[in-house]
Amino acid sequence: MPAWNDYKAEAKSRGAFAHELYVVMSTPAADPGKIREVLPAHLEYQAEQERAGALFLAGPMSDETGNEMQGIGLIVYQAPSLEAARALAEADPMHQSGARTFVLRRWLVNEGSLTLSVGLSAKTVSMG
Repeated sequence: MPAWNDYKAEAKSRGAFAHELYVVMSTPAADPGKIREVLPAHLEYQAEQERAGALFLAGPMSDETGNEMQGIGLIVYQAPSLEAARALAEADPMHQSGARTFVLRRWLVNEGSLTLSVGLSAKTVSMG
C-alpha cells in the first residue's frame, strides 16, 4: 500500500477532489449515567468547534440493522493535520472524562456531490 501522502498526490493527479478530513468514531466506555453527566459539556464543545469551523459533521449512528442506537458517534473534523484533529478529539469532554473512547482516521474525500438548500426566512436547511 502506498503511503498516505503518495496516495493523496496520486488522487489529485488524476483529478480527484482529494480533500482530507478526519473521522472520529466515538464509543461508550462508561455506564450511561456517566455519559449523560458529560453530555452537556460535550455538546457545548461540539458547538464551539462548529463555530470555529473545525467541526464538519457529527451525530449518533445506529447498529447494523438500522433500528437500534448503540451510542456510537461519528465526528468529522476539518483540521490542518492529523495531529490537530487528534488534539480536537482528545479535548472533547466525553473523551477527556473517560466516558467514551475514540478511533481517529484520515478520510480522503474524492467523489460525490452535496446539495444544500437554505431557506432564510423559513429558517430551514435541507441536504440532498
